[in-house]
Amino acid sequence: MTMRIMSDGRVMVFAPAPQLTVTIEQHHDEPELHVHPGGQGIWQTRMITSLGAHVTLCAAAGGEVGRVLSPLLDELPGVTLRLVMREHGSGWYVHDRRGGSRQEIAERPGSPLSRHELDELYNLTLAEGLRAGIAILSGPAHPSVIKPEVYGRLAADLRANGCAVIADLCGKHLAAVLGAGISVLKISHEELIADGTAPDGSTPSLIKALLKLHDEGAETVLVSRAGEGALALIDGEVFNVALPRLTPAEHRGAGDSMTAGVAATLAHGGPMEEAVRTGAAAGALNVTRHGLGTGHVDAVRVLTERVELTPMKKAS
Repeated sequence: MTMRIMSDGRVMVFAPAPQLTVTIEQHHDEPELHVHPGGQGIWQTRMITSLGAHVTLCAAAGGEVGRVLSPLLDELPGVTLRLVMREHGSGWYVHDRRGGSRQEIAERPGSPLSRHELDELYNLTLAEGLRAGIAILSGPAHPSVIKPEVYGRLAADLRANGCAVIADLCGKHLAAVLGAGISVLKISHEELIADGTAPDGSTPSLIKALLKLHDEGAETVLVSRAGEGALALIDGEVFNVALPRLTPAEHRGAGDSMTAGVAATLAHGGPMEEAVRTGAAAGALNVTRHGLGTGHVDAVRVLTERVELTPMKKAS
């Protein structure tokens, strides 16, 4: 049975702690400074809007960094921003890419959200998620910024009121939402190994991990595998997802673009198989670009036609 989700082309993205990103590039003979909002939820948002869906972004920002970050978030095209202003500082990082590869100079994930800030953010996120009908729960830069139980409560409340929940999480935050049940889980094979869900990156080990995650509460599971094709569990069947081969410029952000492609397709009423193929194409295209969470919609559509889903195993 092909899964379809009712929506009106909108996705709510829960990005509780976006970061200010500062990147130094080399432009001909001169250094060039780029300042953008960043973090998993922001990169997902960029790709979702590139694919023609509207995003309601639920986030929090504060402190000196937050005063710089807030107007940048407000300028994101195709986005309705629902922002909670915090007392303490937002996270940030400074990277140097002048040598052709990314070097981390300094970074801070941001301070934990206070109880009052969490209550306010929770309430507006719940309301906007129910309005959209599809919600992405994206992770913070560091687990200390927001407790896993917040994600668990949010997933449970959204699901109980008819919202499809897509999670791009790992560790304790993932365990919390699995207990509530989620519509789609996207995770990397590195995260599965780090969490102890898979002993290694071999295909048999990852298939066992997919089936385990399905049994624990994820209806559809999508596992990215760096330079290899992805694996997906859809309607109880495991598929190999063959990706187009492209020359990489930046590996970071491919998984976030994959999540975004799935969400945008479901928001437009597409079936899960098409959503997975679009997500795979968006992730493959992202690695050809230096900008994270970017990609032209026409290129994604062309690549989607070249993504193949090959059945591998029926869930018992």
